[in-house]
Amino acid sequence: MELESINTQKWIELGTDYGLKVIGAIVIWIIGSWIIKKIRNGIAKVMAKQNYDESLQKFLLNLIGWILKILLILTILANLGIETTSFAAILAAAGLAIGMALQGSLANFAGGVLLMIFKPIKIGDLIEAQGELGVVKEIEIFTTKIVTPTNKEVIIPNAALSNGNITNYTTEGKLRVDLTIGVSYDADIKQTKEVLMKVLTDNPQVLKDPAPSVNVSELADSSVNFAVRPFATVADYWDVYFGTIEKCKLALDAAGIEIPYPHSVEIHKDA
Repeated sequence: MELESINTQKWIELGTDYGLKVIGAIVIWIIGSWIIKKIRNGIAKVMAKQNYDESLQKFLLNLIGWILKILLILTILANLGIETTSFAAILAAAGLAIGMALQGSLANFAGGVLLMIFKPIKIGDLIEAQGELGVVKEIEIFTTKIVTPTNKEVIIPNAALSNGNITNYTTEGKLRVDLTIGVSYDADIKQTKEVLMKVLTDNPQVLKDPAPSVNVSELADSSVNFAVRPFATVADYWDVYFGTIEKCKLALDAAGIEIPYPHSVEIHKDA
């Protein structure tokens, strides 16, 4: 009986001891998470006042958040009685294996750092990369999110993004709209150019500088093709693209200038 009571007392002591440690760990996690949130918010306010780039702000805040959470976890482990030096030694010993297993993640992290250093893109830029076209929504530690014109979110690994070709349509602030308008061979070239140019100059969304242009680009099989080249801001690009096509058709119809139908020739062979 004495042995049973001694064992019971030991279990109670152990339960009390570890129970208090677990409760302490939970309290540390709650308080630590609250402190981390306050630190991130404080850093965010400082960076906003210093006019840090939005992409850099989010990247640094994500990085700082991860570092602080790792420190918090190490603190909790120490409170539970786990030797953190041994824990660190185990991590160091497993570092090579972890590095091999996380090659892609490490490459993506390095790619994210390169994107922050060289800044080929920023949030809000219209880019084309890895076969995708869209507006940059967020540059995270490992990936970059873009939103396509069809409102789909595409997530691109930073390693692929930093090592591949990037076409940034926003950097220069102006985009050329490339259109081809074909008219009949019977149409007067000078009159056609005047009609098409008036469509461009009458459109307030078409930029004056660089100036729009209309030129004969090709003598095709059934039409004389004109290269219609207005410039627009990134925001107005699609409005100018679709609007110009419609207005050119209406203006040519009003001027009596024919847009020929595609021609096809049937050959009948006598038996």
